[in-house]
Amino acid sequence: MEDQNPPPHRPGSPVRSGIPEHGRIPKYYAVKARIADLLDELGEGGLLPTERDLAERYEVARETVRQALRELLLEGRLRRSGRGTVVAGPKLEQPLSLASYTEGVRRQGRRPGRNLIGLERFPCPPDLAPGIGAEAGEPVWHLERVLLADDERVGLESTYIRVARVPHLDVDFKPDSSFYGYLHDSLGISFGDADEKLETVLATPREALLIGTPPALPMLLIHRFSRDRDGRPLERVRSLYRGDRFSFTTHLRPE
Repeated sequence: MEDQNPPPHRPGSPVRSGIPEHGRIPKYYAVKARIADLLDELGEGGLLPTERDLAERYEVARETVRQALRELLLEGRLRRSGRGTVVAGPKLEQPLSLASYTEGVRRQGRRPGRNLIGLERFPCPPDLAPGIGAEAGEPVWHLERVLLADDERVGLESTYIRVARVPHLDVDFKPDSSFYGYLHDSLGISFGDADEKLETVLATPREALLIGTPPALPMLLIHRFSRDRDGRPLERVRSLYRGDRFSFTTHLRPE
């Protein structure tokens, strides 16, 4: 029978926070805490022992270990690689601001990149028109790209903008570069302000395939409606970020 007694723990360790009111620690949670300590010892990129080895080490069933590892994967503490399961690095911190994705990733010493999925031109549907300052039926661009950090796929971005604002997007713009940089440097368009909504979602099967994640992995979804310096609607952006690789920060002031 598996041991249900609390393992030794340091003050403030995750084991204590996992104890419910009845005082019994779930077996998988106690194992998860022990594995978390092991991750600190192994360091970023360290190879984790197999499920079988971990089950023998902690004298629990393999399913108990499997449940602990699932949570650590979802939390971004672990990641799958060709070698097996390895210790993941820290999450990317992206500011909730009008700074571009490129700037946010570079500030953390990572190399930003993007892979083009598609650039298409189509008549603007009525529900999209107000958010980008378009008339229903006028031409709009849809730019879809996978977001990269050091060649790791971390998100998916869809941008909608009037063709009239960026008429040569399909010719002048390099898909692996910053769209905001293109607007500012090539067209003289500067951002004024934006409205954003952030929520947690599960990726669709198509999105999960493009980003390279399991469909059950939680995602952070940001909807942004941006305006230029003159207050005119400019773009709508739908950005989907891996919940295990991203966190978002903002600075708050009293009103």
